[in-house]
Amino acid sequence: MSLIPEAPKVFTVTDLTASIQRLLSHTFDDIRVSGEISGCKLSASGHAYFTLKDAGAQIRCALFRNSLRYLRFRPSDGLAVIARGSIDVYQPRGDYQLIVTSLEPQGYGALQLAFEQLKAQLAAEGLFAQERKRALPAFPRRIGIVTSPRGAVISDMLTVLRRRFPGLHIRLYPTLVQGEGAAAGVCEGIRVFSESGWPDVVIVGRGGGSLEDLWTFNEESVARAIAASAVPVVSAVGHETDFTIADFVADLRAPTPSAAAELIVPDRAGVLEQIGAFRHRTLRAMSFRISQAARQLQQRGADRAAALLQRRIGKSWQRVDELEQRLRARDPRARLARFRSRLQAVQHQAAILMRARLTSASLWLNPLAARLDALNPSAVLHRGYSIVSTEEGIIVRSPESAPPGTRLDVRLEQGRLKATVD
Repeated sequence: MSLIPEAPKVFTVTDLTASIQRLLSHTFDDIRVSGEISGCKLSASGHAYFTLKDAGAQIRCALFRNSLRYLRFRPSDGLAVIARGSIDVYQPRGDYQLIVTSLEPQGYGALQLAFEQLKAQLAAEGLFAQERKRALPAFPRRIGIVTSPRGAVISDMLTVLRRRFPGLHIRLYPTLVQGEGAAAGVCEGIRVFSESGWPDVVIVGRGGGSLEDLWTFNEESVARAIAASAVPVVSAVGHETDFTIADFVADLRAPTPSAAAELIVPDRAGVLEQIGAFRHRTLRAMSFRISQAARQLQQRGADRAAALLQRRIGKSWQRVDELEQRLRARDPRARLARFRSRLQAVQHQAAILMRARLTSASLWLNPLAARLDALNPSAVLHRGYSIVSTEEGIIVRSPESAPPGTRLDVRLEQGRLKATVD
């Protein structure tokens, strides 16, 4: 046995660091650490670096790009999380750090946190602002739908649209609404309809489900596609209690897909009923206006002729009065007699002129009055005809408009009759 003591082993810094790295990575290979994120920075290469701390200590963390891309939310300062990963040593500085492979927010689910983060971001950009939302057309003729071609959603929407307003032009852009590739498909459908300019309005939607099932409509790409659409977009996702980012960005949020179909098109029967009521009121107003115009024409013609005649007579009497004043001083009775004779002749001519003007006015007014009478809807009643309408005031023009059992109102020249079609 050698009595000479062995010299202590001397490590190089690199060797020591490598040994520590092997020890730590073997001992802390797959661990979970809870703490609060601080000093979070995103590098140009796409990696995230931050410190995880609690009340007593802190540890550096690195979240590389290939792991960061799968997170539903973005790490930010002050966020309490549970980090999963392994301990490693960064040899150039001799620092140990946690290489994070996944993050889970504490108190918030990952999807809910991602929802709130994106909602706050887009709201700050003004994508939810009420002033940027467009009004839907009152009577759309062409409707684009972006949804799955299978299931009850598209069937329900088509049923409602055809019931409320038959004859609409509807096009479906079929796409997945859940799972991988769904967000890209929905964005493409919106883009195709927007660039084509074909639809008056676009419905984007799907049926109900969990937050994860509806996540396609919480994707940032879908929100921005809706905001960029050249035509109004209606979001119809899930049930009445479900809210997605698409709902906030869209021009109109419908509580369900079927409700979307109800909201964007009016009821055709109701529209026709309103048109009939407007038509009835318009005819009544036209008849009243025509009667007023006839009376005004008659009054204006007679009043104008009388005013002209009175003006000429007045001037003549004024001339006589002037002459009488001039003759009083001279007392020329012969001349006065001649003037009186001339005055009588003027009065006679004035009377003849007045009758001629009245006759001319009558000749001018009578054809107008006859035309007005011909246009008067009530004139036909004087010739023995009648006006038949339903109890709602809709004019009956054909037997198809009054099937058996219909209650009718028959307007005569004097009075009305009630009838029932048998």
